Amino acid sequence: MSTTEEQAAPRGTAPFAPFEWLIAGRYLRARRREGFISVTAGFSFLGVMLGVAVLIIVMAVMNGFRQELLTKILGVNGHIVVQPVGSEFTDFDDVVARIAKVPGVRLAAPLVEGQALASSAFNAGGVLVRGMREADIKNSGLIGTNVKEGTLEGFDNVQGVVIGRRLAEQLGLRVGDILTLVSPRGAVTPMGTTPRIKGYPVRAIFEVGMSEYDAVFVFLPLAEAQAYFNRDGTVSAVEVFLNDPDQTDEMRAKVADAAGRQIMLVDWRQRNATFFSALQVERNVMFLILTLIVLVADLNIISSLIMLVKEKGQAVAILRTMGATRGTIMRVFVIVGAAIGFIGTLVGVLLGLLICRYIEEIRQGISWLTSTELFSPELYFLSRLPAIIDWSETSAVIVMALGLSLLATLYPAWRASRLDPVEALRYE
Repeated sequence: MSTTEEQAAPRGTAPFAPFEWLIAGRYLRARRREGFISVTAGFSFLGVMLGVAVLIIVMAVMNGFRQELLTKILGVNGHIVVQPVGSEFTDFDDVVARIAKVPGVRLAAPLVEGQALASSAFNAGGVLVRGMREADIKNSGLIGTNVKEGTLEGFDNVQGVVIGRRLAEQLGLRVGDILTLVSPRGAVTPMGTTPRIKGYPVRAIFEVGMSEYDAVFVFLPLAEAQAYFNRDGTVSAVEVFLNDPDQTDEMRAKVADAAGRQIMLVDWRQRNATFFSALQVERNVMFLILTLIVLVADLNIISSLIMLVKEKGQAVAILRTMGATRGTIMRVFVIVGAAIGFIGTLVGVLLGLLICRYIEEIRQGISWLTSTELFSPELYFLSRLPAIIDWSETSAVIVMALGLSLLATLYPAWRASRLDPVEALRYE
């Protein structure tokens, strides 16, 4: 072939040339007689949008739920609990002083703990009584910073209790009212052990936002708790609060060495291992289930593109006779399907982020309209619906949705590229 003939021969255009986008845009704007195809494409768009939005919302709520629970648990309970082995904790002052000097330890607090029955003139219920020093309560975390009524000042010197908001509501108590504690382990008499019954004025009411704590915990001064539970000169355990709870594994050995006696250590991961494992399993299962929504939407993209290929058979044949290559035809239909997936994903992400931003207001609005409590604190532990966006997870959802949408276009686009122009024009 001569140079002149080579110059006259048709050449293929670059992939994704402007005219390919133009044709794809015309195919996206279905005409009236292609209404069913347009409806199917619309459902595909809605499916991708809702799937992505629901995935982002559910994952954000799961992240927020885990983070809020973790914050509440670590804000009230020690990161490491030091328990005596072999003998009572009579030397707890020395142990506390040594552990408090360990780098990375924020606070070491002696603790007396026991169960009791709390009662008032209106109601009664089981509670967990904790004896702590005033300074330790203030410095431990959430309790000291979330006192809503009353004060902790002078807590060590005046007999009284600090209780949670939900417990106060259940018992009908306010600051200054008397809370009666009943313990089965009271004074030992010739007739046996008698229950110990004692009334304490409510000194303060706290609210940390976790129903399990707000409805169960009762705080007594350490010395009073020792007397109440017959622990003269001893404590139940020493709670250790770290600067960084994630360094628990590294700090265990240092705390054990600093204790200077035979002890047993239990950290927050061990105490809550089952709970957080269950949350992780639920989170993974929810991700897999909700991914099916996006997958179903992508199947709709496949069906709508196949119908579009059938409807546009004559137009594809004309393009082929005009010199369009099979690659060009395939890219046109890939652009059509990918556009549905991309726009659906983009709108779904924006919708998901918007709902996550106002999730609590939306919950309150639905609760008000339906006159029901959608997020019961007794069932879900927290008093509000949290949502925390993890951008790495959100990026994974976007990539997954776009990837599935792109894969869904390949088969219909391949079928379009394999159309025989002669056969398509013959039967039109």
